[in-house]
Amino acid sequence: MRLLCFQAVLLAVLLLGCSSEKQWKEQLETDLHEFGHRNWIVVADYAYPSQSAGGIKTIFTGEDHLTVLEYVLDQIEQSPHISPTIMIDRELDMLSEESAAGIDRYRSNLANALGNRNTSSLPHLEIISRLDETSELFNILILKTNMTLPYTSVFIELDCAYWDSDKESRLRNTTTSD
Repeated sequence: MRLLCFQAVLLAVLLLGCSSEKQWKEQLETDLHEFGHRNWIVVADYAYPSQSAGGIKTIFTGEDHLTVLEYVLDQIEQSPHISPTIMIDRELDMLSEESAAGIDRYRSNLANALGNRNTSSLPHLEIISRLDETSELFNILILKTNMTLPYTSVFIELDCAYWDSDKESRLRNTTTSD
C-alpha cells in the first residue's frame, strides 16, 4: 500500500513538472508567432517580482535558468520575423564570489550561452524603466526560473529580423527629401 501511495505521488510530481515545462514552452511558441518589434521576453531569476502591468505575463518555469535562456534564444533564432536585442544587468559584473557564491561560474556559463550575440550591459533600474514603459503599449513575457543568484535576469527586446535601423533611416531620409 505504501509503495502504491509513493508511486501515485511520484507520478503526480512528474506530471506536474511536465505540465509546467509544456505550459511555458507552448506559451513561448504562441507568443513568438504574435510578438514582433518592441515586444520583450525576460528570462528571470526566482526573486523577480510579478509585475501588475496589463501587458506583462509571468510564467514560473521551475527550470534551470541557462536551459530556459538557451531554449528561448534558439526559438527566436528559428523565427524569421524577429531578432534579439539582449540586455543584462550591469550590477552582475560588480558581484563577487564572496557576496554571491556561484556567480563566477554563472557569468562564465552565461557568456557561453550568449556566444557572439550582441549584448548590452545596463543598470538594472534603467532596464526595468524601459520594460515598464514598453509594457504600456506592448506585451512582455517573463519566464521565471529556479535561479537564486542576484542580477541574473536576461532581458530580450525583440526587433524586426528583416528590417533594420539602417534601412529605416534610408527610408526616412528618402521620404523627407521628396
